[in-house]
Amino acid sequence: MTGRPVPERRPAHPAYRRGTGRRRPAPPWREMSAAGRSVVVMCRNIRRLHNMAPPADEDEIRDAALQYVRKISGCTRPSAANREAFDEAVQAVAAATSRLVAELVSPAPPRSREAERARRSGLRRAGAAAAE
Repeated sequence: MTGRPVPERRPAHPAYRRGTGRRRPAPPWREMSAAGRSVVVMCRNIRRLHNMAPPADEDEIRDAALQYVRKISGCTRPSAANREAFDEAVQAVAAATSRLVAELVSPAPPRSREAERARRSGLRRAGAAAAE
């Protein structure tokens, strides 16, 4: 046989083999809803800002922008060499977020922050119960 050699394959982890009766573990970005369905969840520190009562203020928008820039840059505290670029990115994301939240329209009534908090804690409890 000519050409490149075929690389040797490692055996799959037992939880991933077909026919073992075991389910694959849920990816870390999914949680179980109260109805037992898997749902995709955003980064835990970035919260929904649109259509909330009371509306999101500038501090919440800046905190979300900071968390986003931290997530995509991979660092929580930038070095002195990267500080200016980091701060400019946070300002740009905050400005874009403010514009977006101000321009979005929704026919639904605003969501209360307390109801959202209760929903999130319910998802966490349902996910923890399903993992047991």
